[in-house]
Amino acid sequence: MNTAIKSMTTHASTTTPIADHAPKANGAKKPLKQSPGNPSKDASKPPLKPRIIDSLQIGMNWFDERPGGLDRVVSALIQSLPAQGVTVRGLVAGSENVRTSTQGVVTPFAAPDAPLVKRVIGLRRAAVELRNARMPDVVAAHFALYAAPVLGKFSRVPKVIHFHGPWGDESAHGARGHANVMLRRVVERHVYQRGNLHIVLSQAFGDVLQKQYGVNARTIRIVPGCVDVDHFSSDVDRRAARTALGLPQDRPMLFCVRRLVSRMGLEDLIDAMFVVRQQVPDVLLTIAGKGPLMEALQARIDYRGLSQHVRLAGFVADEALPLWYRSADVSVVPTTALEGFGLTTIESLASGTPVIVTPVGGLPEAVAPLSQELVLESGGFQALGAGLAGALLGKRMLPSEAECRAYARSNFDLPVIAAQTAAVYREAIDSY
Repeated sequence: MNTAIKSMTTHASTTTPIADHAPKANGAKKPLKQSPGNPSKDASKPPLKPRIIDSLQIGMNWFDERPGGLDRVVSALIQSLPAQGVTVRGLVAGSENVRTSTQGVVTPFAAPDAPLVKRVIGLRRAAVELRNARMPDVVAAHFALYAAPVLGKFSRVPKVIHFHGPWGDESAHGARGHANVMLRRVVERHVYQRGNLHIVLSQAFGDVLQKQYGVNARTIRIVPGCVDVDHFSSDVDRRAARTALGLPQDRPMLFCVRRLVSRMGLEDLIDAMFVVRQQVPDVLLTIAGKGPLMEALQARIDYRGLSQHVRLAGFVADEALPLWYRSADVSVVPTTALEGFGLTTIESLASGTPVIVTPVGGLPEAVAPLSQELVLESGGFQALGAGLAGALLGKRMLPSEAECRAYARSNFDLPVIAAQTAAVYREAIDSY
């Protein structure tokens, strides 16, 4: 990340907007507006250089220290927005190493595990210091808990709210108490109602923002998740990747990377492997990730007699992920609820490995334009098992390695999504 931060202000980029391919979600009266990206009205003339605007990005944690989907997106935007004429300053929970590694671009206001009161005090102090140093043209908020205490400090600045998911609902799937969940929902509603424009990852999450939080559809823009395609487009072939990871060469392999919590559908996936094994006897699934279900999932594997067919790899560092994707014949995202996009789908495609997904939330929107065969007909372990077995046996026609990579690069690479994000920021400023 250090190298990327050093070069943030020196890159030039020409991007194309993502096609308006998102399928209409059930119950949605009208598809939400896609971000226009950075189109030129006259293709015969070079595009005008965008005016420079200054953004303040309010994140959660710093990805290099506490990896997560939201944190990855914030890190990617901080890296790629300057090439689109958007200077960036960030506020996140993190160590002082964050300030050093980003050369002052990102300000850590407190340790992620510090008491909440200490985090809020540090956040407000840091926000005021950044405001006094230079008032931003736009505030981009990514995490409701950290946006709520400071949005009032920027009362005359347009605000773009990035909706990465229903924070309260996600916690309801864990061990949080009812009062805790309700408090989170109140904080979310307070923040979302203060946004001038809202960025969602998919039509599915746009519907959630409207129905659960009362956000006006006219303020919502769809900008999908982004990945650094170059990072995942390794030249290593499948055989070399398996050798590097110490994996067998002669077995059909599946890969899944998820946080080990219930809504990720990992229980269904393990049960599905009992079905897959009947048709593909030597299949091997690796599940990467950590979380509170680790012991329960291992017990499920043992109970199903799948210890030779399903392995829990624990946490896999971001640097090693491309090798894991390349080693697999197919990857899988078995989520059962609250999936707005699924960055792992695009990571897999960028690696050249097709991905099978459940028809949940924004997952179909992410992959169906490449191939409808990547989307299962229904959820549940039986559909998962049939779909994965069909993919491994060639009964389910999947896109090639080249098709997967080309699709990821043209639709979800950093410059493509940064251009769309920058367009929304400028729209918020122009209409304020």
